[in-house]
Amino acid sequence: MSGDRDLSGLFSPERVAVVGATPREGSVARAIVENLAAFRGSVVGVNPNYDEVCGIECVDSIAEASDVDVAVIVVPPPLALSAIREAGEAGVRNLVVITAGFGETGSEGASREGELREVAAEYDLNVVGPNSLGVLSTVSDLNATFGPDAPLSGPISFMSQSGAFVTAVIDWAREEGIGFADVVSLGNKAVLDESDFVRAWGSDERTEVVIGYLEGIDRGREFIETAREVTGETPVVLVKSGRTDAGAQAASSHTGTIAGSDRAYEAGLDQAGVIRAETVQELFDAASALAGQPLPDGNGVAVVTNAGGPGVMATDAVGDSSLRMASFSERTLDRYRETVPEEANVYNPVDVIGDADIDRFREAIEIALEDRNVSAAAVLSAPTAVLSYPDLAEAIVELQAEYGTPIVTCLMGGERARAAKSVLADAGIPLYFDPARAIGSLDALVRYREISEREYDEPAEFDVDTERARELLERATERDNRVGVEAMELLSAYGIPIPDGEVVSDPEEAERVARSIEGDVAMKIVSPDILHKSDIGGVAIGVSEGDVRDTYEDLLTRARNYGPDATILGVQVQEMVDLERGVETLVGMSEDPQFGPLLAFGLGGIFVEILEDVAFRVAPISEREAGEMVESIDALPLLRGARGREPVDERGIIETLCRLGQLVTDFPEVVELDINPLVATPDGVCAIDLQLTVEQ
Repeated sequence: MSGDRDLSGLFSPERVAVVGATPREGSVARAIVENLAAFRGSVVGVNPNYDEVCGIECVDSIAEASDVDVAVIVVPPPLALSAIREAGEAGVRNLVVITAGFGETGSEGASREGELREVAAEYDLNVVGPNSLGVLSTVSDLNATFGPDAPLSGPISFMSQSGAFVTAVIDWAREEGIGFADVVSLGNKAVLDESDFVRAWGSDERTEVVIGYLEGIDRGREFIETAREVTGETPVVLVKSGRTDAGAQAASSHTGTIAGSDRAYEAGLDQAGVIRAETVQELFDAASALAGQPLPDGNGVAVVTNAGGPGVMATDAVGDSSLRMASFSERTLDRYRETVPEEANVYNPVDVIGDADIDRFREAIEIALEDRNVSAAAVLSAPTAVLSYPDLAEAIVELQAEYGTPIVTCLMGGERARAAKSVLADAGIPLYFDPARAIGSLDALVRYREISEREYDEPAEFDVDTERARELLERATERDNRVGVEAMELLSAYGIPIPDGEVVSDPEEAERVARSIEGDVAMKIVSPDILHKSDIGGVAIGVSEGDVRDTYEDLLTRARNYGPDATILGVQVQEMVDLERGVETLVGMSEDPQFGPLLAFGLGGIFVEILEDVAFRVAPISEREAGEMVESIDALPLLRGARGREPVDERGIIETLCRLGQLVTDFPEVVELDINPLVATPDGVCAIDLQLTVEQ
């Protein structure tokens, strides 16, 4: 864990050294030296073969460079480690390792990257990369990259795991007039990763919005905690690539199968307070709005347009967002009736019709902004001969400044909209061609307002029997790393209710246990090789005492017929739970490689993988987060008493989720766990079946 790092010297250096500087045409090192020509500080090259490179002094070693704040390493892989060590010995704290040939290349490169980490830890180095495009900072015109262009200056700081994506974004952003404070190509993230830059930019006065393109998140739990601290004041918007479920193919539990490779990111980013963009377009739409507009005080949006079609498109987009179409007051409607033609639409979306001049358009926008139900506005227009887009842009800028309400615009057209775009951009007001994008940027403002107002509680902790749980896990996993109902007492050690019962290995024992339980019993085959017992007839419900022996033999026969080589541990004889008054739910966990234990909650039983009505959170969780999991599933009405049923004990479900989160945090060797079903009744909850996998 890198902890709190001071990265100010990385982005605001006074002196930069290029280790491996060369005048060779077409080389990466020469490109970096040339890009540093605009740097406001001093630059020195390090290469014993030259006295100067492209007009800058060149010295034999980093030790001779003196007072270097940032060293850019551009030497072949076999020389990179010694160059990094020499920089550390010379007292250089910040390194940007451009050199590739590390963890991305195979076992030899991975070994080299491991050594890099060791050297960085020894000298307490801030290392970007390796395999990085470099870093940029517009405050000092620092361009320590081999990209073709420097970015415009602006309030957005940007990180990317793809160097090629950085160059493409900078080129596109220049055309769009979007500027940056800092930019970093993360490379392999051997030392510095996304958590470090989110933390650093969260306290950077120049950075109003943090954005990023990530292919993976390291130290997932730390990232959540870091982002939570930052997003109260600074919005973070990320594109995370790789949304497929390929990661679920190796999962053996219900939870693992449902979770897939992307659910942990959805849960983790949400818990972190990060806005996740689906596309690069969404990323920059959100960033532009968040950097330039105030936050709305509510969710009501007014749409003012001179064209019915775009107004309908915007209304549809509102329906797909967390916004709502504002309901105008009677006073507002009366004012519209007095000021717009009879054929105009005075309801939201307001259509001032195609012959509207600047005065009618301006007044219609102002009337909307004066309505207390309006927290944001979208102004849409098609080009007409009677309306000047620059005049409309000026009016929008003036009204936004007067009322302090967030406004986005959609001035449809090409050349006609160009002059208006610069007027709006100077005031931080986004301009889009597509009405849906305009509404999407307003949605980002509303989502961030909700994030900034969040309160985060500490994870719930209970008095549990950790030692008993450890003994049970060790005993249960002596035979196999997949464990079933034979480990039910593990749940009991963490305060999760289980039925009375035992796992037995002969019919006489089955009868003894059945006699100790009041009423009929449930009986289930116990085998680590038979995960879905119902599918093979391995479960018997409502077995009377007189039928226990025969049922025992039947279950064993079915299990052996299904899997002649399966390990049969016995039969569980268990107290019956009243399913008529209860709802079968699933409480589970699967281990995510980045975020760790991922908790799941949803409807249980045999259809869980089909319905996929499941909520996820990264453990450990607070009671508030557990409650949000319960409330987020579509089947919530079933828990709350639909069709005249009694509501179940939601508090029991919430507590079970928190206790399970504590269990899997305490025992990270548990990599998959399913309680299916956890039966929730009006009187409480009870775990009926358990499957877990332990890493050995």
